[in-house]
Amino acid sequence: MDGTDYKAMGAKIEIVGGYLVALAPKGLKGGRYTFPKLSVGATENLMMAAALAKGTTVLDNAAREPEITDLARCLSAMGVAISGIGTETLTIQGTDRLKAATHSVIPDRIETGTYAMAVAMTAGDVELVGGRLDLLEAPVQTLRSAGINLVQTNRGVHVERANGELHGVDVMTEPYPGFPTDLQAQMMALMTRAQGASMITETIFESRFMHVPELARMGANVTIHHESALVRGVPKLRGADVMATDLRASVSLAIAGLAAEGETTLHRVYHLDRGYERLEQKLAACGADIERLKG
Repeated sequence: MDGTDYKAMGAKIEIVGGYLVALAPKGLKGGRYTFPKLSVGATENLMMAAALAKGTTVLDNAAREPEITDLARCLSAMGVAISGIGTETLTIQGTDRLKAATHSVIPDRIETGTYAMAVAMTAGDVELVGGRLDLLEAPVQTLRSAGINLVQTNRGVHVERANGELHGVDVMTEPYPGFPTDLQAQMMALMTRAQGASMITETIFESRFMHVPELARMGANVTIHHESALVRGVPKLRGADVMATDLRASVSLAIAGLAAEGETTLHRVYHLDRGYERLEQKLAACGADIERLKG
């Protein structure tokens, strides 16, 4: 988003002292906007803007992730008329004010997938309370092909290895309902211990293989070629000092550390805290030897 969409709705946007300042002195007005590329955050932002804009707003090429549908249902409960929920075209009729409503937010599917891979990495047997497989159809299919059992229970998702071994599988990130880019780094960490080789291709974001050199410090065998990474499984990983470069890279290194011999120290965990609440406490509750170091 470069601000042109908000400007079309009547907003004034300028950069002041390095900060983006947006004003709508006469309020926002509805319009039609086509996203140049799929973006969850951009879609969510314009949905919320359109909810209180005057008139009708049509969003074309909108993202279709479950979080978009969940936000749409929440806004609908608050009195916003929205059609096309779950499709690439959303039509939103603005309202003067939102009304109170009760809405249960869907579980974080990326968190669910991350912990499922952590369990598989360590050959654990864990129930992820509150998890939903229907939000993770592509990753679930991939993980099952890799030798992991995932079963929906009354309370959540039960995860364990199917036969004791992990198998290399090929993965390509795609917009929903494809394999999410936000699980790519975790999947790569998992594949470092799989039998055989796997090819992981990133099609959503550039420079999203920053975790590869850090995994290599731990003994992983990964070769990058353009937007793809060839991962050859190794018999073991070894603990090392590694550096987090972004949110998903940081948790992939934590997953690798769980299965590595010796100690792994993960630096710059502030990246991790952006997307995972009390990760070390949750993993420790499942038997992991993990702690946060002061300072």
